[in-house]
Amino acid sequence: MEKWYGSAGVCVKEKGQVLMVLQGRPDEEKVWSVPSGGLEAGETFEECCIREVWEETGYRVEIVRPLYIKEGTAFGIEVEVHYFELKLIGGMSVIQDPDELIHDIDWKSADELRELDLSFPEDLENLLGFLRESEHENENVI
Repeated sequence: MEKWYGSAGVCVKEKGQVLMVLQGRPDEEKVWSVPSGGLEAGETFEECCIREVWEETGYRVEIVRPLYIKEGTAFGIEVEVHYFELKLIGGMSVIQDPDELIHDIDWKSADELRELDLSFPEDLENLLGFLRESEHENENVI
């Protein structure tokens, strides 16, 4: 069976909002996801993540730490996606996706995440947990 490799980035603003993109082909219903995409030849998972966030959102980020790896099957293909915590270091919200699959960029709160149609509904609990963890860390900052 063919295997697809990719990366996804979880970037949180101080206000407890996670960076999300609205994606889909022109003929599909649009759904929300963290910025993500496929590994290109010679690229590390970290490089893939940084590139995909830039292409899909216009934001410059750096990797803070790996979060988890999700493995499974989608559309008859084995997938392995590496998720990373990201720190926003620059840029501005602008869609530059060469695949033309991104239709909106927004920062979403935990309450908003619960109401969204997600590309990967199984990511919801991980994203909510990460937001809770980030809020707790910010409480400890002087």
